[in-house]
Amino acid sequence: MSPWSVLLADEQATVALGGEVGGLIQAAGGALVFLQGGLGAGKTTFTRGVLQAFGHRGAVKSPTYTLVEPYELNGGAQVYHFDLYRLGDPEELEYMGIRDYFSSGVTCLVEWPARGEGFLPAADLLIELAVVTIPGGSPGRQASISAHSECGRNILAALQRAHSAAGKS
Repeated sequence: MSPWSVLLADEQATVALGGEVGGLIQAAGGALVFLQGGLGAGKTTFTRGVLQAFGHRGAVKSPTYTLVEPYELNGGAQVYHFDLYRLGDPEELEYMGIRDYFSSGVTCLVEWPARGEGFLPAADLLIELAVVTIPGGSPGRQASISAHSECGRNILAALQRAHSAAGKS
């Protein structure tokens, strides 16, 4: 399945896409999502949407210094938000028990996954976010989503169907 891309006009659109993906992840029973993009590309904003789909109503901050922020949500759902930007060495993940987070039925969102290469399992979904100029000349984001497992392919296919049915790009 080829990657699917969508333009996001503003922060609200980024949160909304995160909410759509979050709802599909919740229906799938969990997933491992890698979030790539430069500083300020909207990775944590997207994560806020995913967490809101799971019922979280509080603030969402990037766990840049703590590496992981756990959330226990609707019906006991577990979501872990990782930010590996400040990771000194991927081996540090082993010391923090990284493998314990990736169990069945859990959702993990990992910002800067390349910094944990060799210690992270393969992602179900890879979401790449980039700052772009949208038609009309204002700044926005482009999200490109690719699937890397059966779970990811099911989520991506459902997302594409929803956007096609709604007449969205």
